[in-house]
Amino acid sequence: MSLPQLDHLLNSDAALVVAFSGGLDSTVLLHHMLAWQQHHPQIRLRALHVHHGLSPNADAWAAHCVAICQQWQLSCEVLRVNVDSREQGIEAAARQARYQALSGALKPDEILVTAQHLDDQCETLLLALKRGSGPAGLAAMPKAMQLGNHRLLRPLLDISRQVLEDYAHKHQLIWIEDESNQDVRYDRNFLRQRLLPELLTRWPHFAEATARSAALCGEQEQLLDELLSEQLQSLVQADGSLTFTELLNFSDVRVNALLRRWIAGQGGKMPSRDALKRIHQEVMLSREDAQPRLQLGHFEIRRFRQQLYWLPVQESLRNSELSWPDLNDSLTLPPNLGSLQADHSENVLRQPTAGEHVFVRFQAQGYLHLVNRAGGREMKKLWQELNVPPWQRERIPLIFYNQTLVCAPGLFVTREGATVDAHGWQAIWHKQ
Repeated sequence: MSLPQLDHLLNSDAALVVAFSGGLDSTVLLHHMLAWQQHHPQIRLRALHVHHGLSPNADAWAAHCVAICQQWQLSCEVLRVNVDSREQGIEAAARQARYQALSGALKPDEILVTAQHLDDQCETLLLALKRGSGPAGLAAMPKAMQLGNHRLLRPLLDISRQVLEDYAHKHQLIWIEDESNQDVRYDRNFLRQRLLPELLTRWPHFAEATARSAALCGEQEQLLDELLSEQLQSLVQADGSLTFTELLNFSDVRVNALLRRWIAGQGGKMPSRDALKRIHQEVMLSREDAQPRLQLGHFEIRRFRQQLYWLPVQESLRNSELSWPDLNDSLTLPPNLGSLQADHSENVLRQPTAGEHVFVRFQAQGYLHLVNRAGGREMKKLWQELNVPPWQRERIPLIFYNQTLVCAPGLFVTREGATVDAHGWQAIWHKQ
């Protein structure tokens, strides 16, 4: 067994980190990469072990991995994670927690190497078929991809589990067996224990054939990426929003392909066909004065002035109120909004009177008269004039004296809040 693809994937001074579970696959990978490093001494190599805490044997597994690495004179760091399966299955939750931990533990120049092999690739494609995935899902796992700011390599994807077992026996390797791998309640285990043995008995090269199908699907997706790249770039704005008016003249197939790539570019998961249909009908085609929103998991799609926005779902602040008793102190705002500070060198707002208390709230209604503006404005109209999207309007700190709105920092000052002498101040919003 050899890993020739590593030679052309890596620089001569690469820093490699193996995700080391202690099972057969990652044990073979780490052993083989240690041998490979002997021919490339400039390569740096270490291991990371993720401790999920899901098995009573988890502590023993971590100790095993540390001991093996000590024997092989390699560094091994144990990463402890908590798996929250309330919003998804235990398999998906464990996988998400694992990759988050691994990504967070990587140093800036390091490359993560994982041990998925040919049989894993076959299982991944069959699971994608079960979900009704399109070509992107059926492309299964690529040999090389980005994981946040790091590269992720899977050098064993062309190698079967049987070859790995033969290698392990030849080199007298010791590995651990996760007892949960026998539990066929989990989809991947059902495929591994029940379905794939039958398929491989009937068609010995079934795994290789599915890998070729996955590669072809991947090539199709890459070709679509190239063909649609220029058009997508022309539609995506600097803030990440998507101008959708041009899409209304396209076929559903092209619209869906562009929407998928835009959402992927925003860091979102691949939407279902039903979700794409709802984006088109409920968001893009809603009436002009509507404020449509469609939630997809922890994110939502919003529309504002012919633009689509991909946004994290955030808790409403419309009923929140903060007291600012001492203007000499900064005021911490709700998470991700930063803080407010009073600048007494600026003469913009009048000082509150003895009977007035300063509050910060996140919604206002009614008719406003602004400094240096003729006439009045309804609050909704004012937000529109200021080009503030609906979802941002309740996340802008509004300063009140008692129940009177005096300003939105950096946006407007009302006549009721305007300075009347030379002893005014200004509210400065330090955004995160």
